[in-house]
Amino acid sequence: MRLFSLSVIYKGTTKTNLLKAAYDLSTFGYFQRGSAQEFMTFTSALIVERTSQGSRASVKEQEYLCHVYVRNDNLGAVVIADTEYPQRVCFSLLDKVLEEFSRQVDSIDWPSGNPETINYKALDIHLAKYQKPQEADAMTKVQAELDETKIILHNTMESLLERGEKLDDLVAKSEHLGNQSKAFYKTARKTNSCCEIM
Repeated sequence: MRLFSLSVIYKGTTKTNLLKAAYDLSTFGYFQRGSAQEFMTFTSALIVERTSQGSRASVKEQEYLCHVYVRNDNLGAVVIADTEYPQRVCFSLLDKVLEEFSRQVDSIDWPSGNPETINYKALDIHLAKYQKPQEADAMTKVQAELDETKIILHNTMESLLERGEKLDDLVAKSEHLGNQSKAFYKTARKTNSCCEIM
């Protein structure tokens, strides 16, 4: 999972205006980085230009997903990620960046500002922090912990059965199961075996 760029763009009436951007081009070859950055800037501006006010969208471009949010005040943000990166985390990042940016940068500067004149330094920090969505986003962290718990439980059951014991033997020897439960298990097992053969 990877984020490649994060941009804040003003959607003007005739054209878009890049206000600030951050890039992680470490996965590109040294000589490809300039072109990759230009293409990401171009794509981000185009997506903001074509997205209506108050809208969120995800646009697939080759093996990348571009997530965009343009607020009703025409301030927009785009994050370019790989297809594995969680969409919900991307939109949470866009909300956070736009909220922060609008508090720190006066709206009078949006139509004419550029990356050199706009004083907002948090984009690089956010891009780096959100490279690991489970650390940056509480919900993703909880989901990752739940997934890990599932794997641990699954591995525990496998390790029990690897000791040479069969589930049938464990059921037969169990003191916690009554005769009716054991009979039910045998019947269910036979029914499932019958269906597997077919």
